[in-house]
Amino acid sequence: MSQQVTLTNAVPAIRIADQNPDHHLWNNNGTWWIHYTLHLPDYTKRRVRRSLATRRSNEARRRRDEIFADLLASPASGLN
Repeated sequence: MSQQVTLTNAVPAIRIADQNPDHHLWNNNGTWWIHYTLHLPDYTKRRVRRSLATRRSNEARRRRDEIFADLLASPASGLN
């Protein structure tokens, strides 16, 4: 039987690199994606990768920043 992990206390691993405006972003065949890691209370981690559904880098950065703002306010929201 597998044990269910609650993500309420997950800690996001987000590094903001001023010298790299595309940190946490990558372009996959023209579509921008975000990736980050959540460190869970049971000492495991979960890598999250989500499409930002845009081809424009400035829009991808804006969406990334919104996701991180939400994630830092409520870590469990980062899994959607």
